[in-house]
Order: sequence, then C-alpha cells, then structure tokens
Amino acid sequence: MALTLSQKAGWGLADMGIVVFVVVKQLLVFAFLTSQLGVPVGLAGAVTTAVLIFDIITDPLVGYLSDHTQSRWGRRFPWMALGAVVMAAGMIGLFAVPAGMGTSANLAWVVGFFVMATIGFTMVAVPYGAMAGEITQDPRERSTMTAWRMGFASIGILVGGALVPGLAAGLGHATAAIVVSPLIIGAIWLSIFLTRRAPRIAQATTVDPRAVITLVLGNRAFVVLTVLYGVMTMAIALITAGLPFAALYLIIDSGDTLLSGAATALTTLSLMFAAFVLGAILSQAVWVALSRALGKMGALVLGLSLYILLMVVLYFELPSVNVTVIAGLFVLAGMANGAYQQIPFAMYPDLMDVTRTQSGQAIEGAFSAIWLFGQKVANAIAPLILGAILTAFGWVETTQSIVVQPDAALGALHVAITLVPAGILGLAVVGLLAFYRPPLAHQRGP
Repeated sequence: MALTLSQKAGWGLADMGIVVFVVVKQLLVFAFLTSQLGVPVGLAGAVTTAVLIFDIITDPLVGYLSDHTQSRWGRRFPWMALGAVVMAAGMIGLFAVPAGMGTSANLAWVVGFFVMATIGFTMVAVPYGAMAGEITQDPRERSTMTAWRMGFASIGILVGGALVPGLAAGLGHATAAIVVSPLIIGAIWLSIFLTRRAPRIAQATTVDPRAVITLVLGNRAFVVLTVLYGVMTMAIALITAGLPFAALYLIIDSGDTLLSGAATALTTLSLMFAAFVLGAILSQAVWVALSRALGKMGALVLGLSLYILLMVVLYFELPSVNVTVIAGLFVLAGMANGAYQQIPFAMYPDLMDVTRTQSGQAIEGAFSAIWLFGQKVANAIAPLILGAILTAFGWVETTQSIVVQPDAALGALHVAITLVPAGILGLAVVGLLAFYRPPLAHQRGP
C-alpha cells in the first residue's frame, strides 16, 4: 500500500524535533562548558566525549527492546513518545546550572542532565530510524520520505543553530532550551499521530541478541556504509563543534557589508547557520533528482566532492571581516551538506530489505541502532579531537565568552574547521569508491 503525502511528510516531521537537540548538543554544550562555566577546553572535550560514548552503549539496547516491544501502539511509538519528553527535560536541565558552584559541581550537574538528554534522544532516534525500513519497502517512496525528513531537519538546524544561540545570548541558555522544548516534543508527537495508520510490523521479533548481531553484521554493504557515514559525520561534527569559536574569532563583521545588519541582529553564528540551512533546504529536490539520474552512490560522491572544494575555499577566505561573502559560502556548503544529510538515509533502509528478505526477520531497530552507532562515535570523538588540538596550541578558556587568543591557537582552529574536515571527507569518498558494493537492485536511484 502506497503511503499518503501526509504519512511521508509526517514521518519526516519528527526529525525536526530530533535535530534541534542534535545541533544544540553539538554546537552549544562544548562551548557552554568552556566559555560560560570556565571549564578547561581539554577537560570539556573529554567530558563531552565520555557522555557521548555512554550514549553509544544505549543504542543496541534500545534497538533490541524496540524490536521486541509489543503494544497496542506498535513497536516504535511508545519509545518515541516518552523519549521526546526525556530528551527535552534533560536539555533544559543541563543548561540550568545553579550559580555559585565550583568547576567539579558544574561538571557533575551538566554530565548528569546530558546523560538524561542523550538517553531520551536514543529512545526517539533508534525507533524512528527503524520506521524507514518498516512502513515502506519502495526505494522511490524512501527517497521522497527522506527529502521530507531533510527538509524538516533543515528547519531543525535553523532553530538549533540560529534561533537557540540568539536566544541564549539574550536570555540565557536554560531559557532558550525551555522556549524550544515544545517544538521538540510537538514535532515528534505530531509525527506519531500523522503516521499512526501507516503500514507497520506490529509483531515483536523473537530473535535472540546473538542472532541479531550476526544478521546485521552479515550485511556487508550496510556495515561498510555505516562506517563511512560515521567518517563523514566526523568531518561535519568537527565543523559544528568549532563553528561557535570561528564566529567569535575568525568571522569579524566589518559593519559595512550587505549582511552586516543581519549579523548584528542575529549574531554572526546565527547568520551562518541560517545561510547554511537555506542552502540545505534549496538542495533537497536537487539531490532527489540527481539520485535518480546518477544513482544514489554517484550523487553522494558528487555532493561530498563539492563539500571538499568548499572547505578548501573557506580556508583561504578565513579569517574574514566580510560576513556577506562567508554567508554566501555557507549557503553553498549547506547545499553540499544536503547530499550528506539526505542520500545515505535513503540508502541504508534499502539494505535492511536485503536481510529481511533473506532471513525473514524484521529487525529494523537493530539496523537503526548500528546506523546511529557510527554517527555517535564520530560525534563523541570530534569534541575530544578539537579540544586536544586547541589545547596543544594554547587555547585560553574563559567565562567572558571571548578573550585574546594566541595566534597559534587561532591558526589551529582555522585548519581544524576547514582542511581537516576536507581531508576526512576525502577519505570517505575513497572508501565509497573502493569498498561499498550494494546489491545490484539498490545501486541506482529509483
């Protein structure tokens, strides 16, 4: 049975709420620890990484439990509905640090609520990803669903990357989190409502954990794609983690360019994210069309190659006082990022079908958990790498948002958010061309 337009769009809607938290997590937590609480940058990177590593451990558990859940609402919805509330509450709590505590107490507070928020995120994201392989087996529908998903995700990026930092600058981080929490919960709950009549596999699987692992890891194309998507995510996570520092130290508004007024009103960080999201939104239909013309693999390689080129160009443009030029580059980067966002998420559910057809087992939750595992490893390591690089070159932590930094530290930041991600994306392209061999039926777009 073909999905209705409201079901395709409704499935995509949940990602708007998910992505708001993801961007806030990647963009603000590390900078909040170092620039607001005065935590040394190396320690902040290590703590952030430790929490995200813990989050990785929960993925297989939630995937296994959601596959084995049986309820009147199906296998996925109960987890998503509760997880949305846990995620939003944890996000508010991690920024609501009481005044007057020392560094150790501040860290303990942030870590406790960060763990809570990431558990909630897993409760939503793993079952949600599993639905892509459950509600349809049509690759054409999956490409359309993923385009809707990434369109809504782009709005989530705009909210998390442009609205939240602006609100945080004016009202404080905790208040900003409170303001956007209804959007997070509402998007996920409304998605559940709109997809309640979509086809689903209601019967809980009975496969034991060892057999589940064997089936998932036996799908070689899926394993390779998961690893390489993790590599891509590492590059993007480095850019995201370093962008708040770049907005303070490498993009200095001269006050006399076309977008100077916008940079003043929104803050430079918010303007860059708004430009990035505009590019991502504009590109969604383009990447669907290119996936059909070139195949999903060909379109993805093209998008990543464009991304690499833009990172090199950005390296030569920074530092800059022309926010208009940099914003224009961020629009183009957002368009290239659309390929990273959209195409792999349309590819991996196709690979779930292969295992289900061969084994007869519906273990989409396990596939979704492993898929997220690769991304979370990358997101966990990126702050640690950035923190180690900045520490090695003498970065100075502060409680005043900005302070004079050594030239060597600024140079290290410059390279870490441009040439290093470009090199990592280059490795991903080489890996795709050398090792990714999907079943013939899935090598072309629908």
